[in-house]
Amino acid sequence: MSIPIALTIAGSDSSGGAGIQADLKTFAACGVYGASVITALTAQNTKGVTGIHDVPADFITAQIDAVFSDLDVKAVKIGMVARHEAIEVIAASLDRWSPKHVVLDPVMVATSGDRLLSSDAVDALRTKLFPRCGLITPNLPEAAALLNEAVAESEADIEAQGRRLLALGCPAVLIKGGHGHGPESTDYLIDNNSVIRLAAPRIATSNTHGTGCSLSSAVAAGLAKGDGLETAVRDAKAYISAAIAAADRLDVGRGHGPIHHFHAFDT
Repeated sequence: MSIPIALTIAGSDSSGGAGIQADLKTFAACGVYGASVITALTAQNTKGVTGIHDVPADFITAQIDAVFSDLDVKAVKIGMVARHEAIEVIAASLDRWSPKHVVLDPVMVATSGDRLLSSDAVDALRTKLFPRCGLITPNLPEAAALLNEAVAESEADIEAQGRRLLALGCPAVLIKGGHGHGPESTDYLIDNNSVIRLAAPRIATSNTHGTGCSLSSAVAAGLAKGDGLETAVRDAKAYISAAIAAADRLDVGRGHGPIHHFHAFDT
């Protein structure tokens, strides 16, 4: 039996709730084999980030080439890339290996509020990675930061920012509404032809560490299995909503705890 393979290119979270660790948990929970390329090591827990150690760009390349030269990667998820040198080599590697599906989660700030992306890397994200991805998944503050605008407050503003992000070269954007207000958490899947509104009840919990990482990984898992983009996004939204709803069943850390990636197996 063969199993779909997805690759995560992201930073390591030493507390296990976000980054590479969350991505691999998500892949496993969604029935996909996960491979990984580490772009940075973080000293991190549920309360914050105390240090970041960047992996040299040439070693990021070596990891990517090692994976693609042997494994049949069906989809790639890109998460934390803190420096423009890392973005440059990832872009070159995508050109070299031409994966069918690439999902970019433009991680800029951790759940704790700590900034994870240098200012000079933001422009490299827009110019180097956006045109090479099939989907980007910013939350509301990230979408605003990528456009140097205020955070969108209304549905019309969110859709307008989505259109402006599309103009940067990516064919689809999923703007996540977890930072919004009201009884529902609404995400917007936007391309040049449509806007699809994906709503779920807003869950009252502080245990949301790794939510964005896990959502983008769940989308990549669906694409790796052969699902279309809308189906992959809908299934990922359902998976994350259930993982957040079950998060309080875990007791991990004293800050923003992780979501429950394996909630479906919790008996």
